[in-house]
Amino acid sequence: MHAQEMMRLALEEAVRDENEVPVGAVIEKDGQIIAVAHNEREKGSCFAHAEVLAMERACKALGTRRLTGCTLYVTLEPCPMCAGAMVMAGLSKCVFGAFDEKQGCCGSVYLLTEDPAFYHRVKTTGGVLEQECRQVLQRFFENKR
Repeated sequence: MHAQEMMRLALEEAVRDENEVPVGAVIEKDGQIIAVAHNEREKGSCFAHAEVLAMERACKALGTRRLTGCTLYVTLEPCPMCAGAMVMAGLSKCVFGAFDEKQGCCGSVYLLTEDPAFYHRVKTTGGVLEQECRQVLQRFFENKR
């Protein structure tokens, strides 16, 4: 599947729960979708970001703790926690939609995923369907105000 098609699936996942900040994630390997997730922080866990949930599900589906050969598509640039988890899981690539100038760690604030201090690097690409991803977030926060 093409990156834009995968990001559209992540956008669909992002809006599944109207009470959650709309971030969606899809993980694929060898052209097959192996995990999808959306934020579930309002259910009581500050660690329930879409990326972390998708990676946990992907590891379970693959029967491994390593996500070598996998690509994560996520609607918002990963935060420090998620970027660190991507490095520790050995994820091969991350493609994100909207940039997060306040806490994005795939290039906006810091490029944690490619820091030579770590053993593993995660290739990142940002801005895929950026406008659509940003609009979903803007609408959510406008409705909360």
